[in-house]
Amino acid sequence: MDTHSVRLAKDLGVLFKSKGEVIVTAESCTGGGIAQTLTEIPGSSAWFDRGFVTYSNASKIQMLGVKPQSLATFGAVSSETATEMALGALKNSSATQAVAVTGIAGPDGGTEEKPVGTVYIAWASIRNEIFCQKFLFSGGRSEVRQQTVIEALKILISNTRL
Repeated sequence: MDTHSVRLAKDLGVLFKSKGEVIVTAESCTGGGIAQTLTEIPGSSAWFDRGFVTYSNASKIQMLGVKPQSLATFGAVSSETATEMALGALKNSSATQAVAVTGIAGPDGGTEEKPVGTVYIAWASIRNEIFCQKFLFSGGRSEVRQQTVIEALKILISNTRL
């Protein structure tokens, strides 16, 4: 865990606490890295509800309500799946905001259409706000995962400040 992500998590904690917001994570390619970073912060239980690590498609369907049709049509690494993950995490938690990530961290699994480093980060709130962005990160598996954690934290901070 790098110092940049921990600093972002601290900033996020202060912001969430001041606004009475609570976060839930739904993670695939990061394997719980966002939740781990958030829970590094003492007192995070005041603004972090829970994290779902849904690495398999079956777990995305079972735990988050991702539609099998979305997975079949668009794939696990898509804006549709990431958005459904975020909405499902909100529905299955006590949080006010969700962040969801799905991607190809590598070194295998990439295609011409979705190369290694392709990641979708979705954000949703109980105020019916939804946002999803596609990223193409570089580096090896650890670097892609760390960049995903950092961008997810930035998105949470940015959307909370609105």
